[in-house]
Amino acid sequence: MTDYDIRALDLTDDEYLVTQSLVRNKYRAEDTRGNVVLRGKQKMFKLKEEFPFETGDGRPAFTVKAGGILDVAGNYALIDAQTDEPVLVLDQNWTFLTHKWKLRDPDTEALIATIESESKLVDALRAISDLFSVIPHKYEIRDADGDHVGRVAGQFSLADKYTVTIDDASDVPKEAVLAAAMVIDAIEGN
Repeated sequence: MTDYDIRALDLTDDEYLVTQSLVRNKYRAEDTRGNVVLRGKQKMFKLKEEFPFETGDGRPAFTVKAGGILDVAGNYALIDAQTDEPVLVLDQNWTFLTHKWKLRDPDTEALIATIESESKLVDALRAISDLFSVIPHKYEIRDADGDHVGRVAGQFSLADKYTVTIDDASDVPKEAVLAAAMVIDAIEGN
């Protein structure tokens, strides 16, 4: 177990299908056998973002909390439900043309990984008009050294669906990557 493990989760697959509900920010992640391994829903009408997640069998896994009220800085902590300690911090880098997130150590602020949009053109079109929101996002996941770890690839569908693939989890824990991908999708309103 590493410092970035979410204790209630033990992910063994390299690929997960994430589906968002049509109605609100409600998500579920399935492994390659179709088993739900993680689900979460954003609490409604909260001034401070709070987003609890649970395992497929309903045990609390972690909660995402914004760093401030109506968080503008893009700082979100993933708090382990079993230890009540932060596992990692998600920082959003605000730019018009690129969506880039950093996964950081909650104590040292050391970089663990980045999740960055692959297409500036798609990001620009989506920022201009909601008409382009049907174009799925694609992100690349890299470790602290900039090496490829995996990707998040959206799919054309009525419900928001995307696949999180982790090709190399030697330096980056799968649980943190899957959790971060789901949280990023909710925060960005994809």
